[in-house]
Amino acid sequence: MCGRLNFIDDLFMRTLMHDLSIANPNEMQFSRFKMPTNDISIVREIDGIRRLQTATWWLLQETTYDSFKPSSFTSFNTRYDKLNQQGSAGYLPYRESRCVVLAKGFGETEKQGTSTKYYDFIAQDSALTLGALYREWHHPKTGEYRVSCSIITNPPHPDMMPYHSKASPLILPQGSHLLDAWLDNDNHQTDMFSELLKPALRHDFLVQEIQKPSSYNKMGEAMLLRPNDTFAT
Repeated sequence: MCGRLNFIDDLFMRTLMHDLSIANPNEMQFSRFKMPTNDISIVREIDGIRRLQTATWWLLQETTYDSFKPSSFTSFNTRYDKLNQQGSAGYLPYRESRCVVLAKGFGETEKQGTSTKYYDFIAQDSALTLGALYREWHHPKTGEYRVSCSIITNPPHPDMMPYHSKASPLILPQGSHLLDAWLDNDNHQTDMFSELLKPALRHDFLVQEIQKPSSYNKMGEAMLLRPNDTFAT
């Protein structure tokens, strides 16, 4: 699962926002480390304009007396094989409320026997467009408005297996008609996205083992991951 996100402010993140014609790039929530239930920035297209919007990274929310809280059902990721399953949390958002999360990298956790290892994957000379879903919530008592989101995960990628063997994030190809179609919420023809629901990394990554996500103490030397599908579109 994609359980951590990296949003450091660099030239490649800024360039990606420019290339995507983001109307409010200065509202990007930069951070080295974001975890599920944190607020992050998503990209939505409304009336043809692409804007950043703050969203809680946990798709399902529960209504409390005067606000919302993350549901007891884990929903910071949505598995690819649930997108076309009627009644699943991601079924309708996949058809009606897709979004993109711009990130510099992501983090994964791998359990090996009784030990747990943590790895950060940082895109090299690029930034990422992660396929995501969102939902909007209105509180019946207070009128509070909230947006929540979830990152879509694909099957594990062969080149990631030494570091994470369960899943890989859906990384959208940049500069393509598919990314434009993904952000067009008037487009309900999800069959065109079927090729995206296969593992593809599309970028080179620097993979760094860390002691734990909160402290970011590096463990050993970083490794350069050059996947076979770097130029996949």
